[in-house]
Amino acid sequence: MGHYKSNLRDIEFNLFEVFGAGERLGQGPFADVDRATAMDFLRQTDSLATGELADCFAELDRNPPVYDPESRTVAVPDALKSAFATLHGQEGWRLGIAEELGGITAPASLTWSLAELVLGANPGLFFYMGGTGMGNILYHLGNDEQKLMARQMVEQNWGATMVLTEPDAGSDVGAGTTRAYLNEDGTYRIEGVKRFITSGEHDLQDNIMHLVLARPVGVPDAGGPGTRGLSLFAVPKYHFDPETGALGDRNGVFATNVEQKMGLKVSTTCEMSFGGETPAIGTLVGDVHDGIAQMFQVIEWARMTVGTKAIATLSTGYLNARDYAKDRIQGADLTQMLDKEADRVEILAHPDVRRSLLLQKSYSEGLRAVMLYTATWQDKIAMARAGDTTVDLQACEDMNDLLLPIVKGAGSERSYEMLAHSLQTFGGSGYLQDYPIEQYLRDAKIDTLYEGTTAIQGLDLFFRKMVRNQFKALFQLAGEITETVKGGTDGDGLAAERILLGTALEDVQASIGKLGEWALASQETPKELYKVGLNTTPLLLMMGDLLIGWLLVRQAEIAQAALADGAKESDRDFYAGKVAVAKWFAHHRLPLLTAEKAAITNTNADIMALPNGAF
Repeated sequence: MGHYKSNLRDIEFNLFEVFGAGERLGQGPFADVDRATAMDFLRQTDSLATGELADCFAELDRNPPVYDPESRTVAVPDALKSAFATLHGQEGWRLGIAEELGGITAPASLTWSLAELVLGANPGLFFYMGGTGMGNILYHLGNDEQKLMARQMVEQNWGATMVLTEPDAGSDVGAGTTRAYLNEDGTYRIEGVKRFITSGEHDLQDNIMHLVLARPVGVPDAGGPGTRGLSLFAVPKYHFDPETGALGDRNGVFATNVEQKMGLKVSTTCEMSFGGETPAIGTLVGDVHDGIAQMFQVIEWARMTVGTKAIATLSTGYLNARDYAKDRIQGADLTQMLDKEADRVEILAHPDVRRSLLLQKSYSEGLRAVMLYTATWQDKIAMARAGDTTVDLQACEDMNDLLLPIVKGAGSERSYEMLAHSLQTFGGSGYLQDYPIEQYLRDAKIDTLYEGTTAIQGLDLFFRKMVRNQFKALFQLAGEITETVKGGTDGDGLAAERILLGTALEDVQASIGKLGEWALASQETPKELYKVGLNTTPLLLMMGDLLIGWLLVRQAEIAQAALADGAKESDRDFYAGKVAVAKWFAHHRLPLLTAEKAAITNTNADIMALPNGAF
């Protein structure tokens, strides 16, 4: 049996009992996917994920792809090819892809649920599937010829990459120096070096489409400084006929290095060189010089993927730790610790193990709820774009924008933190490769780094998603949380938790207000902005905890109602766990936000004046 332990019951609970996916399935833009079809896809993917996809997880870590510096090619293991063929053959990738590309219009809440199962089982494998998602994006952004290219990407099952980072620019995308020179035939010659390119080179698929940010040279009204001067180009590994997909000559884009990494070793992370002996030829996406806005559609998909990956890994980490705690016999019950003859008990009986497991459970299930709550707004966006006049498209887009950095930033940070608790449950055994937790930790650390570090997510959350939006989405979110705070009855058993949630909301709002004051004051005193920068990451994590606390209380409401209505015996422990974890998180984690608020509101910028030698 593989390492992966899924939580399909909790996925279904969120989809159908908490967020009402059943009301959207089988109608409107999702007419082709009813609830029965959705359940079939979930169960089939779950079976595949817990089976063949999980079986090669450790093997691919120990025997990763091999880079040949002479040919500048990468050979992937046969186990990866087999698992990839099985995953692609299951055809769940069709969900969410444009019908013109052979896809099936489906709600994002379902497609991200399916993605969680694959990402939890074998995250590196999932990233090689990027050709379908990026092909879908290219189809919507591209000109007529690029729409044909996108069709080939999907039909031929090619790979794809997003190519932003450069060795000297790092996270400062606007400092990129890769150039694009216009050819007489309207194509562009790309010259430069990019770094940290996921799936940049491999022999798993016949072709790879690189979506590359570069700065046009000598083109009127394009190529200026900063991110505004960047354009997006489609640059294939092999030239090909857009009509037939027939491959031609090798294009001038090569992997000049594959990184030796801490984890996620099955995923090739490449340095890519464009141009040189062979020109690297690409086409301008959509015939417009709007690269950063176009690339952000890829980035937003990637950030949701990273957050989902982190949450999926935490979930299986927690479930592995829980099952180990049920089986591992060690020590006497704490009340009998002085009795040398007392029976030994499973470690789940020890108070601190229970505390740790509830901590892991609360973040695992709470973050899944945050991810699927976000996906539900993406469902509504699709409905509005399909003509549903009952849905406010702009409001839904604003809410999705607000939530994405929380899914990615708070999701990755908390998941990595909680996986350390999962390992701790195993004791010394968790440090060994006998169990999957040590690989989970190594594979999960990257989630806090790529597609925008946590610091970048925090800055994005406050400056772009709050201030630039004039706090409109935040007000809407606060209103929804307030409804939960004021809801219920004194006799429903959650009155104390609602009070704690209300206090947490006030703490977060006060913290945001203080950052807003400093941001406004910085117009007169620029260094006041340092106080904002010192607190955007703490605010991001506060927002994550507030959302988790809120959604766990909402889940507890539904669970209590189900228990009162005579839930079937097989579900009673599940619902009881929902109530317990909501209460535990409210009493043991939400009060910490009061201390975080105090730390934020009392911030000074003294550390910004420290000499470098003081660090």
